[in-house]
Amino acid sequence: MTRLVACAVVRTDPPQVFTAEDLDTLNWILALKLVAATPASELPPAVKTALRAALREERWGDAVEGWIRQNDVAVDVYSSMEMYLPADVEIAGIEMQFTPLFED
Repeated sequence: MTRLVACAVVRTDPPQVFTAEDLDTLNWILALKLVAATPASELPPAVKTALRAALREERWGDAVEGWIRQNDVAVDVYSSMEMYLPADVEIAGIEMQFTPLFED
């Protein structure tokens, strides 16, 4: 009963992890929480203008990419990760017997 989600690990200290239902939503939340949260006074004028334009035009991925380049921060993006739910645990006993550890 797993479902797929998109997630990102922002390699700051401490690292930040963001999870979303899909890549488009993940790009939006990264644009909001990283790009838009950056004080304008910390950016060169040309970068500030470019990031603002990308956000106004809802080009979330472009804004995030520009922010990454400006800040030299690694961001690992995984567009398709499995998210496990409590219902998955309910069938664990049955599923475990078919794992390599129990092959004899």
